[in-house]
Amino acid sequence: MISVPFNKADIRAVDREYIRQAIDGGNTAGNGPFSKKVENLIELAIGCRRTLLTTSCTHALEMAALLLRLEPGDEVIVPAFTFVTSASAFMLHGARPVFVDVRSDTLNIDPDQVAAAITPRTRAICVVHYGGVGAEMELLLSLAAKHGLIIIEDNAHGLFGKYNGQYLGSFGALATQSFHETKNITCGEGGALIINDESLVERAEILREKGTDRSKFLRGQVDKYTWVDVGSSWVLSDILAAILLGQLERREEIYQLRMAIYKRYDLELGAWATANNVHTPVVPKECEHTAHMFHLRFEKGTHRDRFIAHLAEHKVNAVFHYQPLHLSSVGKQLGGVKGQFPITEHAGDCLVRLPLFSMMTNDQQAQVINAVVSFSP
Repeated sequence: MISVPFNKADIRAVDREYIRQAIDGGNTAGNGPFSKKVENLIELAIGCRRTLLTTSCTHALEMAALLLRLEPGDEVIVPAFTFVTSASAFMLHGARPVFVDVRSDTLNIDPDQVAAAITPRTRAICVVHYGGVGAEMELLLSLAAKHGLIIIEDNAHGLFGKYNGQYLGSFGALATQSFHETKNITCGEGGALIINDESLVERAEILREKGTDRSKFLRGQVDKYTWVDVGSSWVLSDILAAILLGQLERREEIYQLRMAIYKRYDLELGAWATANNVHTPVVPKECEHTAHMFHLRFEKGTHRDRFIAHLAEHKVNAVFHYQPLHLSSVGKQLGGVKGQFPITEHAGDCLVRLPLFSMMTNDQQAQVINAVVSFSP
């Protein structure tokens, strides 16, 4: 019996060759030829105004917070079931995250809860496309337009996913991407800020370049650059961009490999899940998801914990996911209490993610499936 990892990055010979070219070419810092190719590829593929590679999705979210010019007293609505930086990026720059619950089927932010949480202090809505399944963007965009709010898409799971035929990340004024090693497209650590509002492009370039107008200098628009705004060092190394280019060029192959694994899980675990009252992922008809993850939700947290231990005995590494932000130490300081968001709390206690990566072999997946169906809650 082999050991099945939870994740393994899909790094191939072409990625290594591009790394060599980046090093030999002498452009290992940011804004090099590979960075430009990656940014242009994403812009053309999803139809956004501008893509700026960043050192992480977290830093892209922090850039978004700065672009909104958030101030103390401002509020940003955030799902309680998400990664911490979906909230902390805004809090870092003065805003108060206002948590809401998620839908019971997709675990995406619930538009009804968003509507109830809007106050005169609300500035933005952070929409997370959980598992690469699109949130209800029509309703959320309508709410934003009605109340004069900005939508930021945390699209860490959803690059090249679609909602009603439109690419995720192309709906909000801003969107963020993650290229962490656990994501479908990866360079180990990295991210991107997607800008759909043309009026935000110039300042976004300045923020990413430590508050300078260096981007204009590199384009030959000014003869020297200087400090013009706040900012930080969020430019991705061209070496990491080189890895991204190789991955993005074979994005369809990676997608097809992941989707085949996802569909096999869905097919072969369906009867077991139904018999044991275990929920599997739901993908609404209007969504084209990214096969980013396959998760199971048990009836009780004790079932989930025993399940993870059972899989470990069968040499399968499965993991739980987000813990409710409103019940974290910081969340409680913001007023979070147990029982406030029951769907989020249930998911935090009862959800487990199965191994899913593009290089997964048939034998590895068979081992996972056999281990799963041998478990009784």
